[in-house]
Amino acid sequence: MKRSTILLAILAVALFALSKSFYIVDARQKALVLQFGEVKAVKLEPGLAFKIPFIQNVVKYDGRILSLDTQSLEVTPLDDRRLVVDAFARWRIKDLVRFRQAVGVGGTRLAESRLERILTAATREVLGSVNSGDILSADRVELMNRIRDTARKEAEALGVKVIDVRLKRTDLPSQNLDATFARMRAEREREAADEIARGKEAAQKVRAEADRTVVELTSEAQKQADIIRGEADAKRNAIFAKAYGQDKEFFAFYRSLQAYEKAFQEGNTSIVVNPSSEFFTYLNSDGGKGSLAVPVGGASNGASPVVPPAADAGTGKPATAGASQ
Repeated sequence: MKRSTILLAILAVALFALSKSFYIVDARQKALVLQFGEVKAVKLEPGLAFKIPFIQNVVKYDGRILSLDTQSLEVTPLDDRRLVVDAFARWRIKDLVRFRQAVGVGGTRLAESRLERILTAATREVLGSVNSGDILSADRVELMNRIRDTARKEAEALGVKVIDVRLKRTDLPSQNLDATFARMRAEREREAADEIARGKEAAQKVRAEADRTVVELTSEAQKQADIIRGEADAKRNAIFAKAYGQDKEFFAFYRSLQAYEKAFQEGNTSIVVNPSSEFFTYLNSDGGKGSLAVPVGGASNGASPVVPPAADAGTGKPATAGASQ
C-alpha cells in the first residue's frame, strides 16, 4: 500500500514536470527561453516547444505591428510660428534578445515610453528645421519620412523597427488662434477692398467709354442732320428760285400771303402802317380805289376793322391808320 502510494506520487510529479516542460507559441507571438535571467533560446516560429522545467522560463512578446500615439507637443519652426503637433507611429519588435536587454522586465510598456521620447525628439528636430508653411503644405510627407528615418536609427538600440510615422494634427496654439484669425480677416478685407477698387475703376472706364461713344454718335448724328438740312434748304431755295423765274407775279403773291400770316397772328397788339403801302397791294380793291377795310389779326378772331379816315383838311394828306387788337 505504501509502495503504490509512492509510485502514484512519483507519477504525479513526473506528469507535472512533463507539463511544465512544454510550451506553445502563438502565431502572433515571439518567445524567449530564459535560464536564471540569461537568454537560452529564441522561438520565432509558432508551435509546441520544449524547455527544462523549473529551471527555464518562457517570456512571450507580441510579434505583430504595434501602434503608438504620442502626446501633443509644441514645436517652433524656423519662422517662430509655434505649432501643436500630434503624431503616431507603427513599430514592431525586430531583435528579441536586444529588446530584452534594453527593456528588461519592463516589456512593451517600457519600450513604448522610451520610443515616445525618441519620436518626440525626432519630431522637434525635423520640424524645427523648416518653416511652418512647409509643415502645412504637401511637403509634410517628406518631413514625416525624415522623422521616421531619424527615429528608426535611434530605435535600433531598443531592438525595435519603426515602420512608419504620421502627423495626425498640426494646429496653432489656442492663444494664437485669435490673432491668426484677426490677421486672416484683415487680409480678406484688404483683398475685398482691392477688388472693389478695381471694380470701380473698371466701371469708370466703361462709363467714360460709353459717354465718349454717346458724344461721338450725337456729334455724327448732328453732322448728318446739318448736312441733310443744308441740302434740303438748298433744294428749297432752288425750287423757290425756279418758281420765281417761271411766274414772278404768283411768287410775289405767295410771299405776301406768308407775310400776312405772320403779321396777323394772335399776339400782335397793334400795327401802324400807311394803307397805300405795298404791304396791302393784294388786299386793296382794283386799282387801289375806294374804301378799304383791312382785317388785322383776322375777322374770325373778333378784331375790329380799321377804316382809313378822310384826308386832313389842312394838309390834304391821308391820315395814319391805327389798329388795336
